Amino acid sequence: MKFTIEVIGWTGAALILGAYALLSAGRMRSDSAAYHLMNILGAAGFVINSGWNHAFPSAVMNVVWIGIGVYALAQRRKAPVAATS
Repeated sequence: MKFTIEVIGWTGAALILGAYALLSAGRMRSDSAAYHLMNILGAAGFVINSGWNHAFPSAVMNVVWIGIGVYALAQRRKAPVAATS
């Protein structure tokens, strides 16, 4: 079980770092669903890993991170679609 938790944590780290790297390289937009989903899933991996390892400040911070991502996705769905010319 410990190995699985470590893999989940490292996968979470890869998702968050990957999202940031792609954003910084101009390969991903900050308002894209993929960006928010990578952050949400990555933070979920950290919550699982942090909770398992009793690193509760990190777990709580990542729960907030997930909340921000979910809020951003919800706002994205509410935003009107821009007309193309």
